[in-house]
Amino acid sequence: MKSAAADVRTETAKARWEREVLAPVLQKTPERSEAFTTISGRPIDRLYTRDDVGELDEARDTPPPGEFPYTRGIHPTGYRGKLWTMRQFAGFGTPEETNERYKQLLEAGGTGLSVAFDLPTLMGRDPDHPLSLGEVGKCGVSVMSLADMERLFEGITLADITTSMTINSPAPMIFAMYLVVAEQQGADWKTLSGTIQNDILKEFIAQKEYIFPPRPSMRLITDIFQFCTKDVPKWNTISVSGYHIREAGATALQELAFTLRDGIEYVQWGIDAGLDVDDFVPRMSFFFNAHSDFFEEIAKYRAARKIWARVMRERFGAKSERSLKLRFHTQTAGVSLTAQQPYNNVVRTALQALSGVLGGTNSLHTNSLDEALALPTAEAATLALRTQQVIACESGVTNVVDPLGGSFFVERLTLDMEEGAYKYFDAIDRMGGMVAAVEAGFPQREIAESSYRYQQAVEKKEKVVVGVNGFVDTDEAPISILYIDDQASDLQLARLAQLRQTRDNARVAAALDTLKDVARGTGNTMYPLLECVRAYATVGEMCDALREVWGEYEEVPSI
Repeated sequence: MKSAAADVRTETAKARWEREVLAPVLQKTPERSEAFTTISGRPIDRLYTRDDVGELDEARDTPPPGEFPYTRGIHPTGYRGKLWTMRQFAGFGTPEETNERYKQLLEAGGTGLSVAFDLPTLMGRDPDHPLSLGEVGKCGVSVMSLADMERLFEGITLADITTSMTINSPAPMIFAMYLVVAEQQGADWKTLSGTIQNDILKEFIAQKEYIFPPRPSMRLITDIFQFCTKDVPKWNTISVSGYHIREAGATALQELAFTLRDGIEYVQWGIDAGLDVDDFVPRMSFFFNAHSDFFEEIAKYRAARKIWARVMRERFGAKSERSLKLRFHTQTAGVSLTAQQPYNNVVRTALQALSGVLGGTNSLHTNSLDEALALPTAEAATLALRTQQVIACESGVTNVVDPLGGSFFVERLTLDMEEGAYKYFDAIDRMGGMVAAVEAGFPQREIAESSYRYQQAVEKKEKVVVGVNGFVDTDEAPISILYIDDQASDLQLARLAQLRQTRDNARVAAALDTLKDVARGTGNTMYPLLECVRAYATVGEMCDALREVWGEYEEVPSI
């Protein structure tokens, strides 16, 4: 029989602390009665020790930065070698107005451009379509043809800047326009670098800005994979986006799992289209949210690198180190911003951005304080950029690679994220993959349930949002916001009418007919799209041509 003394000797350090140190304190001063959880609802212990990461193998799970599976970072030098790209998302009104904002951001020290398009452009509609009424230039810049893309980048040398474009269903059309503008500037496509979001699965899952059904939509993506592998080899062909999944109400774990599983689906479709995994995967990138639960976010980014590296090696047999290294952009959480006490958003954004940096992001966008009310003013956008610059230049966090690596708490959260993601992978694999899961409504239901649970927690004040359900100020002074009037719409409508009068409409019709013929067959759609763009066909006309062949997707509600 084991003695009491033996029980004490085998007692863990954490258990001893709980018995000898914690218990007497709790008898005198109990803890607060609230539930201690992450923003995603994950229970959190009061203390983490080596006992909580007992299964962690340092050589296997957390080797030094730059070594497989890259939990601690893909670059051995971290930010000591190169800071993250400070890429502020911007776009509103006319191309000229957005062009002016880009030049302001570059003058203020921005190191990359990121284009926000308006809703008609995102949905593949021209400004004169009935569904475009009241939306032209409101939530982003209006781009309807090559002429607008020329105006958007007037005076900006595309060979010298990296550009990210947040566009999905019409991504091939917008990308073709960008390439033709670069061509006009004399740039070599093989040297161009940048990113198109081009992630249609998260549209079906979360953001709902889809046009065509899932399977022909996936074909457009594999066409871009093939085209860029040959013609634009430095371009990031897809930015697999968890950002919008999180904004729709997903937990951190769901954002991680669904985003990486979307990435796996794109890899599989690329392979099925005849591509070698190491030819196209190195140009895939990812896009994550930086929400308000500081440590949970850091763990998410670390787990993402680790999971991707293992999946690429073990599931797909990737041999190139570049295929194994997950690169990602981060944007602070728009859904966390409040219209109440908007200056609190500066603090929220700073903490969220810091979590992205400590998690090893490769590029970063910081939201502006006024974005719960309107598109940001130039002053607010500059302050958001300054937030990144203060972190980079004044905080000292860039001196060390993965400074929170080895934290018992962070390592435990990272392991939990990894385990939870693999469980979701298994469930989706049993359904036949992510396209099948989306068609069945599985990720949509999971996110809806998580969103509902969080809203309940806010309404019950189990989660406090400062200025909304706690520390409320009933006498707030209004702040100045950016107002987009209808002049942009009027101008774009006039330009559209003029374009249709002055271009070679016979050339446009012939190019659109060729696009439809290729879409009905198995050819690569990027080549006829480039000819449509050179003829000054509009986004709406090109999307309508494909609508004629493939139809439009209508989501069927699932229970």
